[in-house]
Amino acid sequence: MKIAINRLKDFIPFDHTTDEIAAMLTASGLEVEGVSTFESIKGSLEGVVIAEVLGCEPHPNADKLKVCKVDVGTEVLPIVCGAPNVDKGQKVAVATVGTELYTEEGDVFPIKKAKIRGEVSQGMICAEDELGLGSSHDGIMVLDTDLPNGTPASRYFPITRTDVLEIGLTPNRADAASHFGVARDLKALLNKEIVLPEVRDFKIDNENLLIDVEVKDPLDCPRYAGITLSGVKVAPSPEWLQNYLKALGLEPINNLVDITNFILHDLGQPLHAFDADKIQGNKLIIQQLPKGTKFITLDEKERELNGEELMICDPSGGLCIAGIFGGIDSGVSQDTQNLFLESAYFSPDVIRKGAQYHGIKSDASFRFERGTDPNMPVYALKRAAMLIKEIAGGEISSPIIDIYPNPIDDVEIPVKFQHVDRLIGKKLDRDVIINILNGLEISTKDENEEGFVAVVKPYRVDVTREADIIEEILRIYGFESIPLEEHYQSDYLASHPAKDADKLQFRVSELLTGLGFHEIMTNSLTKSKYAEKAEELNVHEDVVILNRLSEDLGVLRQNLLYTGLEVVAYNINRRQKDLRFFEFGTAYKKAESGYRERKRLSFFLTGNRHQETWLSEAKEVSFSDLYQVVEGLLEKLSVQGYNVTPEEGKAPFDYALSIVVDKQHLGTFGLLSEKAIKQCDVKQKVFFGELDWGLLVEKSKGVGKYKEISKFPEVRRDLSLVLDKSVSFSTLSSLAYEAGGRMLQRIGVFDVYRGDKIEPSQKAYALSFFLQDQEKTLTDKVIDKTMNRLMATFEKEVGAIIRK
Repeated sequence: MKIAINRLKDFIPFDHTTDEIAAMLTASGLEVEGVSTFESIKGSLEGVVIAEVLGCEPHPNADKLKVCKVDVGTEVLPIVCGAPNVDKGQKVAVATVGTELYTEEGDVFPIKKAKIRGEVSQGMICAEDELGLGSSHDGIMVLDTDLPNGTPASRYFPITRTDVLEIGLTPNRADAASHFGVARDLKALLNKEIVLPEVRDFKIDNENLLIDVEVKDPLDCPRYAGITLSGVKVAPSPEWLQNYLKALGLEPINNLVDITNFILHDLGQPLHAFDADKIQGNKLIIQQLPKGTKFITLDEKERELNGEELMICDPSGGLCIAGIFGGIDSGVSQDTQNLFLESAYFSPDVIRKGAQYHGIKSDASFRFERGTDPNMPVYALKRAAMLIKEIAGGEISSPIIDIYPNPIDDVEIPVKFQHVDRLIGKKLDRDVIINILNGLEISTKDENEEGFVAVVKPYRVDVTREADIIEEILRIYGFESIPLEEHYQSDYLASHPAKDADKLQFRVSELLTGLGFHEIMTNSLTKSKYAEKAEELNVHEDVVILNRLSEDLGVLRQNLLYTGLEVVAYNINRRQKDLRFFEFGTAYKKAESGYRERKRLSFFLTGNRHQETWLSEAKEVSFSDLYQVVEGLLEKLSVQGYNVTPEEGKAPFDYALSIVVDKQHLGTFGLLSEKAIKQCDVKQKVFFGELDWGLLVEKSKGVGKYKEISKFPEVRRDLSLVLDKSVSFSTLSSLAYEAGGRMLQRIGVFDVYRGDKIEPSQKAYALSFFLQDQEKTLTDKVIDKTMNRLMATFEKEVGAIIRK
């Protein structure tokens, strides 16, 4: 959102610099993301001065040029000029040496000292097109002025120059979506009063053009106001209005449309202008039209209505999608003479749904769907009508129509001083609290030693609770004004967690990207059909969105699988088949006691491990690739004491491994079943894993640290075991680390055998054990003792047969 500093000063006079105002607004919650400068004339005529031609002689070496003596105030300069109308005694605009002029395309044209056909020229006598003041190049501009020579030309020509703030407006601050809205914050920050344009001179000229208005449902349109004007003349807007709009990045259209845009950005109240002669039966009806009705909007697109959007209609049909977009047949044109001006307060929910359904984001819908001021329509209507009379002529030809059957009341919020002190962390003077709120136009009543009742106007749609009132006090008082002691202890400041989950997430992201993964971010909203068709999901645990925008975004996801598979499918459909993705996201479930949400970490592997080269063929990713990723992650986070067990045929997997830490399920990873991937139209193998990120952080002992390589040698010993095929390697690994103690550094598997040389119910592992003491060289006696302890443990715990 753009705010012009010059216009802001009209609402609330101040002498602060633009940077100071930007810093104040940012600190108070209206973040200024950038500052630019608007100039109605590029360069603002810097270096161009009022001058006088003292003499003018033909150029000795060119028939069409003249050599002029020009007084620029500080000196008399020779200037060669080719204009046919230049003459002695004229007042002219001169661009002095060093001045930069700009072409129509924005290119820089520097003025330099030069020799033209042998004669020195120290400047340029300018035509209007050379200064950006017009398009004529028939001759130089001859000025009618008594200003002394050397006066900057910017004092003669009307030039608009203003700094423009780019404010990143958060969705809750619809009240600040205008110059007036920003000025209200500055009122509290600067302790100054706002100056609103007067409308006391508003008067009705006649009642020759009456329009009847009917609102079918006051819940959809709580307030509807309008007025008619007759005899207006459509023409280009005056320069001041065009410059106002251009400074905000808007293109002027004509005086009537520009005035409605001016009011919107000035006061935050969207208006809509109808050609009154196109309103059939002189009647407007605010209602819904049947689903499937065709309607052509201003952009000449035919749209099919869904039956829920609010329409402005006459007896013959729709004229406008209320609060969103006008119709092609009812708007202002060059031939418009009579006008109906609309100023309303529409239900934010109705406007939001309509704008989302039709994919339209207009300046009006941006404000209406967040909530405008229901007390503004009539004032804005008077202000606009007076401007139209002033700029476009005409007469006000009806009383103001104001349909407002159920006025929206102010919100009363009880506030306790004790809670203010507790949440802010500092006891503020009670008068300071009251003054800040009054500065924000939040009045107070029923004040006593314990607290007060805050009365909030309805335009502050974001202030509904006591905590919101306290936040308003704090943002104006200043976060930087709250001291934090070195050893602050209280119930309103959260202690820093022993483990920083954000840092751990960053480290894991580094690890995974280093392994060739790309991070994805998917929508938490998903399709309800996934839970209906997936065996592992319970449709009764879906968190259903009440005001869903579409069936595809109707529920919150229960896991990260299907939203991630949609990304996999999207890439595969674009011939990107070798994929490694990971995502940190939240999964949601409905429970008996309410709702549960847990942060999860998911992985997706599909396609080839590497591309085909002249040295090797392409190799498809396998389960072991995913296993190495998960194992490396657990090692990175120093997660210990976990067990891995197989999960055969458990949805959504064909086969998988489940990880348990301290009897808590950490996650599962494996090959997805054809049924699971078919839901997202994926036709190639996909390996998937999902871990409980909260539990992972809880069980992590921090990111592993590097340490110096031991100077004592490492010893390897091998064992061959025959055991029941149900015994997993993770079970053997856990037993080995427990029995081997600190000397056992790592375990490897270099062979697995299943065949006719052992029983069908058995399998054989060939394991390697790496032993090392960090303090001394291991002796054979110590090594043998350790290996005997390992063998005894395997025989006792899992019934292993040691092959010697």
